[in-house]
Parts: sequence; structure tokens; C-alpha cells
Amino acid sequence: MWWLAAAWGVFLACCVAGVLLFGGSVAGGVANLAPTRTFASGETITVPVDPAQKPGVYIASDTQVTYDCSITGGSGQAKLARTTGSQKVTAGGAVWEQFLVINAPAKGDYQLTCTNQEQAAVRYGVGRDAFSAVGGITGGLAALILVPAAGLLVAVGGTITVLVRRSGARKRLAVGG
Repeated sequence: MWWLAAAWGVFLACCVAGVLLFGGSVAGGVANLAPTRTFASGETITVPVDPAQKPGVYIASDTQVTYDCSITGGSGQAKLARTTGSQKVTAGGAVWEQFLVINAPAKGDYQLTCTNQEQAAVRYGVGRDAFSAVGGITGGLAALILVPAAGLLVAVGGTITVLVRRSGARKRLAVGG
């Protein structure tokens, strides 16, 4: 019966691996969203933008503020577009809310400036678009399903193979003995 325990042990190991891969890909996808470059109101920063990275502009503020952001430079005319809904990520003790995406036609360095009229503690940041985390979550979900399914196939296949061979061995012993 050791073979049965080994086959189902493979299945359990695959379940654990699937859960760990899912957790790691979700956590990694969300952690990569947090702004990597931050700046204050009125400050201009140069941001290397790659359209494939889906950059987003975030704000961290305890109060509601009226902002005005602009982007210039690069190898083409970049535009800032408002996001739909509210995407928030917590990093470094701050709650960052994405409010803009950078639509750049080409890879390049762009100058980004954001200002607000209110006298409030406001930080702006550039990170990845919140919807780009969907890829990490989708991959993790696939791992959560496919890795245990592969383990189940190995366990069931191993069990059937052993049962068929044992049945054949019993029949040979019964005929010969």
C-alpha cells in the first residue's frame, strides 16, 4: 500500500505548490504596482516610460485635493487619461490611489508635473497600472488549478497502473498455482 500513499503524496505536494505559486504571483503582482518614483506637488520629475509596462500615476493624501498634472517630452505626444473606478495599493505605510494612466506612443523619457491648490500633505508617484496585476493573478490562478490537476492525474494514473498490475499478478498466480 506504500504506492498508494506515494501517489496521493504527489497530489498533496502539487496542491501545496499550486497554492504557494498562486500566493506568490498575486503578492508579486500587487507589490509591483506601488509607485517606484515619488514626488511632491509642483515638482517635475523625468520618468522613463515604456508603454508595455502600462505606467500609472498615483496619489497619497489624507484629504481630498484638486490636482492638475501634465506630461511633456519623450519621442512622441504622451497623454494622461483618468482611470475608471478606484484602484488602491498600500506600500510603505501609505495608501496610494491610482488616478491617471500614462498613454505614451513610444518608449522614452517624459517630464511629469502634478500640482494641487490645497495646503495638504500630498505625494504623487509613478508605478504600474492597477489592471496590469490581472496578468499575475491570472497566472497564479492557472497555477492554482493546473498544478494540483497534474498531481491528481499522476496519482490516479499511478493508482490505476498498480491496481491493473496487481490484478494481473493475482490471475497469473491463480492459474499457475
